[in-house]
Amino acid sequence: MSRQPNEPSFDLRRALYAVLGQDLTQIHGLGPSLALKLGAECGTDLTAWPSAKHFTSWLCLAPGNKISGGRVLSSRTRRSGSRAAALLRLAAVTVGKTETALGAFYRRLSTRIGKAKAVTATARKIAVLFYNALRHGMDYADPGASYYEERYRKRVIDNLHRRAKAFGFVLQAVAADASTGAVS
Repeated sequence: MSRQPNEPSFDLRRALYAVLGQDLTQIHGLGPSLALKLGAECGTDLTAWPSAKHFTSWLCLAPGNKISGGRVLSSRTRRSGSRAAALLRLAAVTVGKTETALGAFYRRLSTRIGKAKAVTATARKIAVLFYNALRHGMDYADPGASYYEERYRKRVIDNLHRRAKAFGFVLQAVAADASTGAVS
């Protein structure tokens, strides 16, 4: 692998770990260079934000619900000139191409609600992981895309059973032949 022209001449990952006390590169989408830029933009002390919700709202990655008369009129995210939010959006696009839980989340959302909203939602998720790692010392271990897909499938099936029960029906599991799709 060739060296980039502006790449530092020292081990950036080790230096970040020495300063922050956390290995932020464990979070998928955050490389050493991106973690350094996020640290520079947000700082190393995130106590100014009481929770991850406050932090993502400051980054303009959380929906700003406009409510009138009990109805949600709009739930768009605010426009932002924040460099940190832009960096997180770039990380979200990158992680969407990987076989990780975050990548599976991005792909599922992009087919359902569109790529732009999926980028913002995934960037918000990465921002929450960044916040929890710096503020609370949380270690990140990726469960993988297959684990995420299986959890999502189980959640959908449980919701179907719950809705069927509300209508007075009972669902039964039926085995399907994987090669032909025929129900036995």
